[in-house]
Amino acid sequence: MRCPFCAHEDSQVKDSRPTEDGATIRRRRQCESCAARFTTFERIQLREIFISKNGDKRERFDRSKLHRSISLACQKRGIESEQIEQLVSGIQRQLETSGENEIPSQRIGEMVMDSLKELDSVAYIRFASVYKDFTEARDFEDFAGSVQKVGKDPD
Repeated sequence: MRCPFCAHEDSQVKDSRPTEDGATIRRRRQCESCAARFTTFERIQLREIFISKNGDKRERFDRSKLHRSISLACQKRGIESEQIEQLVSGIQRQLETSGENEIPSQRIGEMVMDSLKELDSVAYIRFASVYKDFTEARDFEDFAGSVQKVGKDPD
């Protein structure tokens, strides 16, 4: 593993342990050259996944991009980083076990929305505003109204 501080090729693993969800191994490493310590994470990758976007564009699945967009929607909502990590891991696992090598970006967006809807309604609306490309305040109002109707118990 290359040291992020001095770019030396060799490092020594000082500690390894699984993360809470068990899908990742956390390793503490020490550079053999500069003695700096850093953390790496290892994940099992079942298959190479490509995302098909509008206009016949295709790109490799990027977990960090998914994590960033969900984190942005959840900002200042009191949602723990472990919850976001579990949500991202769950979506990635679904994609890897789907049996498909190429997945439409719309399907991933729907998976995120379904997960956020259960987690936090404000984060759900925030993500939807970007995913559904809201252009006016009225779009927010209409969507938020539909979320409120779904969330209310019938009396």
